[in-house]
Amino acid sequence: MRARRIRAGILMVLAALLLWAAVSLGGALMNPQLGVTLPARGAEWVREHGGASIVNWIENVWYSHHAPKVGGAPPPTAIKRTTSSTAIPANVGPPHLPQPAPIKPFASPALPGEGQWSPAGRLVKGIPAVYTTSLRPDAVHTSYVVGAAWMDTKLLRATLYSGSQIPGGGPYPHTAPIPPSAATSLVAAFNAGFLMSAANGGYYTDGHTIIPLRTGAASAVVYKNGTMTVGAWNQQVHMTPTVVSVRQNLDLLVTHGKPVAGLTATTTTKWGATLGNAVYVWRSGLGVTANGALVYVGGPTLNITDLANILARAGCVRAMELDINTTWVNYTVFKPATPNGPATGTNGTLLQSQMSGTTARYFQTWWVRDFFTMSSR
Repeated sequence: MRARRIRAGILMVLAALLLWAAVSLGGALMNPQLGVTLPARGAEWVREHGGASIVNWIENVWYSHHAPKVGGAPPPTAIKRTTSSTAIPANVGPPHLPQPAPIKPFASPALPGEGQWSPAGRLVKGIPAVYTTSLRPDAVHTSYVVGAAWMDTKLLRATLYSGSQIPGGGPYPHTAPIPPSAATSLVAAFNAGFLMSAANGGYYTDGHTIIPLRTGAASAVVYKNGTMTVGAWNQQVHMTPTVVSVRQNLDLLVTHGKPVAGLTATTTTKWGATLGNAVYVWRSGLGVTANGALVYVGGPTLNITDLANILARAGCVRAMELDINTTWVNYTVFKPATPNGPATGTNGTLLQSQMSGTTARYFQTWWVRDFFTMSSR
């Protein structure tokens, strides 16, 4: 009799656990905060409940059997053709940086428009503040295309928006989503870094250290005057009274204008062990040029060396990896019909049409991750 009661008790506990798991997983699969697709949401739920190693193993097995295609040509519309653009003299309009030089393509022969910059998004007092281009990431996987965006930090003011999941806590002076009051000057918005548990770094904003900053970590730093730069913490960038926000993520990819020493496609430690880095996945990165411009790169089938090579060739003297994987890589530039019109999902354009999350991602009330915006000064 006693053994029967014990078995019944165990079965009741197991049934309760299964019911909890079913309800919890079901809620996760319906939650857009965890990703765009059902598999992505399910993977995030498993990670949050102690199954990160299982998800990593499954993802690595999947990617190892789905290597990117070698050779071939991208779709006809994948490379953005250059729009007519005349360099604007430095003495015309507000202070601004010179138009960026083209990126020399990695694949040869170059396709029409490859690596050539075109103005994008809202003008700032008649001057383009963002230029975008597209190019193939290497000379082997020639059917894939990644995007790059160049941002003029003399015309644009950077803001780090904090989320209830990343970094957690809050509310903060700038909390996701983007409020209507900020939309009238918004020019571009893009993803930040990894979950803090995987970023190997810290988070500081508006006078508060949310997670301790790590010396040497790759850091995106926003200052009170709205400028933003990238550097290794306590090396190229430091805490000063003018610092507003610091978002750390892994270690630098580019320094002194070159990919860092020891960087290889099979590196699985410093630059994001989430997917092993021996595989080609969606990745994003952010760098700063010698004259202070910011460069964002994002796209599919990128290994870590591809990302570093593109950022360096785009003129970055220092650069870092931002978030990776299909669901999280998102850069949107906005061009309202009127100069002071509000940016919305309907007047936004993705850097690459296949990026996840749509142009309205950072306006959604359910968005819980941190991100950056660039707004007209």
